Amino acid sequence: MTRRLYYDDSYLTEFRAAVLDTNEDRRRVVLQESAFYPSSGGQPFDLGSINGIPITEVQDIGDQVVHLLASPLAGETADCRIDWQRRFDHMQQHTGQHLLSAVIVELFGISTVAFHMGAESSSIELGTPTFDLAQIREAGQRANEVVFENRPVRISYSHASEASDLRKPSEREGTLRIVEIAGLDRSACGGTHVRHTGEIGPIAIRKTEKLRGNTRLEFLCGSRAVQRSRADYEQLNAVAQVFSSTLDDAPGLAAASISRLQDSEKARQKLAGEVAEARGRQLFQDTSPGADGLRRYWNQQASGSFSEEIRREAQSFTAQDKAIYLATSEDPAAVLLAVSPGAGLAAGEWLKPRLTQAGGKGGGNAKMAQGSLPGADLLNAIAEGLGFVSPKV
Repeated sequence: MTRRLYYDDSYLTEFRAAVLDTNEDRRRVVLQESAFYPSSGGQPFDLGSINGIPITEVQDIGDQVVHLLASPLAGETADCRIDWQRRFDHMQQHTGQHLLSAVIVELFGISTVAFHMGAESSSIELGTPTFDLAQIREAGQRANEVVFENRPVRISYSHASEASDLRKPSEREGTLRIVEIAGLDRSACGGTHVRHTGEIGPIAIRKTEKLRGNTRLEFLCGSRAVQRSRADYEQLNAVAQVFSSTLDDAPGLAAASISRLQDSEKARQKLAGEVAEARGRQLFQDTSPGADGLRRYWNQQASGSFSEEIRREAQSFTAQDKAIYLATSEDPAAVLLAVSPGAGLAAGEWLKPRLTQAGGKGGGNAKMAQGSLPGADLLNAIAEGLGFVSPKV
């Protein structure tokens, strides 16, 4: 059994302990007592070193804290050092989560059903399908007010049968470790926490997303919030410089620019379609009828999918009587077939069985059909079946 020093002192960063157990290669170590926090309750494990050997992972297995080391441990005494920067960051995020969850209950009566602390941000899952912008603003404002009040964060112990006023009932039996934010929250928790809410630093709610009928809320505390705020500023400032504007004006100018680009793209697409239709009509005029009276045009391309312009060109070509328009692509091997009503065949009915027989797939309607083939060597057979005798007629 490992005595967990972090239960009573989250600020302890150096300690000496006896080695209680190891595996054969002495990289898996159990100490008589440990201040290293193992992965548990949504909080990641601590890092640091034992006798100068880096810790790669800390596990919570039964009543033991198991330390995994980068190399074998020598001796039966361990001089331990905790990575304080990582530990304090986790203390800020975890205490911030308690505070934020309690505030959301206080304001909206919405409970937290899950917590996750990531390397860059943390999140809580709220038991509600929606959490709107007004609620985000109110929760963020209230949470930071409690931070600025610098309320005490206390650790106490109580038997499960006697623990009262917990924000979330605990399923554990026996003695519970209670983390209390004065006048706001009491939660059963084994994590590491700061001593006063002021040490949490600023709390920034980033975004929400729907998850299994609930809402996932992403947030940052302390140094993470400061660093993210700086990064956001630098990115927004870069956008403002592009528009030669102030930060406040940049979003509006960006939105206006996007709107103009969208209008320009719509105009381009309309013009490209009109050009394709005109090209199709001209191709029909320039293509001589065959002996059967049909005008055939074969558009061969080396690669790529069939663009909307090609489809418009094909439709325009076959809008005339007795016309067949074939487009093929070698990579990937694909076919597009358009026919006029007077061509004597229905595009989909003609093309689909031939594609299937060749190991491909596709289909369409009477006027236009398309599909894919296993290889480009099969394209000529399709073209020959339609009466094409040269790449372009």
